[in-house]
Amino acid sequence: MPPEEKPAPLRPYARATIAARRGGSADETRMASVTAASPVAAQPGHDPEGRDGGYPLDAVPIVAFANQKGGVGKTTTAVNSAVSLAQRGYRVLIVDSDPQGNATSSLGVDKLTVGHSIYDVLVDGLPLSDAIDATDRPGLDLVAATPMLAGAEIELVATGGRETRLREALAELLPRYDVVLIDCPPSLGLLTVNALTAARSVVVPIQCEFLALEGLGQLMTTVDRVKRGLNPSLDVAGVLMTMFDARTRLSAHVVDEVRRYFPHRMFGTVVPRSVRLAEAPSYGQAIVEYDPSSRGAEAYEAFVNELTTRLHLPPRRRLGRESAEGSNQ
Repeated sequence: MPPEEKPAPLRPYARATIAARRGGSADETRMASVTAASPVAAQPGHDPEGRDGGYPLDAVPIVAFANQKGGVGKTTTAVNSAVSLAQRGYRVLIVDSDPQGNATSSLGVDKLTVGHSIYDVLVDGLPLSDAIDATDRPGLDLVAATPMLAGAEIELVATGGRETRLREALAELLPRYDVVLIDCPPSLGLLTVNALTAARSVVVPIQCEFLALEGLGQLMTTVDRVKRGLNPSLDVAGVLMTMFDARTRLSAHVVDEVRRYFPHRMFGTVVPRSVRLAEAPSYGQAIVEYDPSSRGAEAYEAFVNELTTRLHLPPRRRLGRESAEGSNQ
């Protein structure tokens, strides 16, 4: 019999990205400043800290999905969360702040044919209400992104209050919604800073590979700087492990490493790598619509259970399957 395969160790520099937070270093201070430590590990549907959030309970939760590394599941998580929340009866606004416009496409909207977009809001000062498109899903609205957004960061450089454009645009519309979700680009530029300045919570999707751990410290530093200088109420809602491959020991090893250092911020749900998850966007659907019985759909439903608890969203009447399916026809 062949010798038993040993889990591949994390490279020293990848391990150091998270290990430094255990030694009382400056990075530890940064992490502590944007999270509240708790000895209780996250469990599905359980707020591990039993706290009232970093903002008033009656405030509308604004959640940014951020990670400067691409391909870790930010858009997939944002889109599936938005659709699942809408199916549960919440009034949801999803803002696509990524020039690639993948959240827009994933919801079945042709980003090349949209009228006004988030670019017009950030650069030209268009009222956000003029850029909102109602999707064919009850309770779910979209602010689309187009390729023009790629030039926004350059155009905003000389603009006063450039970091707060999105927050100011959202202020007038918050009473219309129960929750606002922002899909961030894979960078730490002005678009992401705008999202973090507008948000009250950050969800950090991390792919179950050691390369995804690199740069996590840089993201936390950016969150900390935004919290200190622009948005004191910003808080890290949690870290979501994605693309877990049960066939490899490396995936389990990465999850264990992250859980070891961030137990108070790990979501209990781990999203598996799934062909069905990859197929759903090509049909303009979320996985909870495309294949509700798949492992990916079950995982995202469990994640949204946790998210609603951490955001203190009151229960709503869930839409019937017939209503949800009828809206997609």
